[in-house]
Amino acid sequence: MKISTRTRYGLRALIDLGVYYKGKPIFVKDIAKRQNLSERYLEHIMLTLKKAGILRSAKGGKGGYAFLRDPSEIKIKEIIEILEGTISPTECVEKSKICERSEICVARKLWCNIKEKILEYLDNITLDELIKKQKELNERDKKVIFYEI
Repeated sequence: MKISTRTRYGLRALIDLGVYYKGKPIFVKDIAKRQNLSERYLEHIMLTLKKAGILRSAKGGKGGYAFLRDPSEIKIKEIIEILEGTISPTECVEKSKICERSEICVARKLWCNIKEKILEYLDNITLDELIKKQKELNERDKKVIFYEI
């Protein structure tokens, strides 16, 4: 199972939004610039997250994106499922009928267990936790840069 750029960039953009949000929406171009991402590609990702109820947007000079829901209520599992679809290490986990051996396959049971563990792990991490960790890392880096001068 590989996580696509759509999901990786989407998660980075959400973390960035959480780190830099100061009470007013943030422009996609600002997030794209800080994250070194294509603005057009990121806009598509943000629209998907808006349609899913994660973000809200405003147009005009005070436009941009903000969270519709509090990041402490948003699980990483939800973000990945919105952007990636199902999280599954193999196709047979989701579609047992594609293989005649599905019911007697020990390997399939392994893949199902792996999927279960991944989902459990991702369901126990909130977006807010990652935002806080990113803020800590940013603050630590500022201190390092300051002392290096």
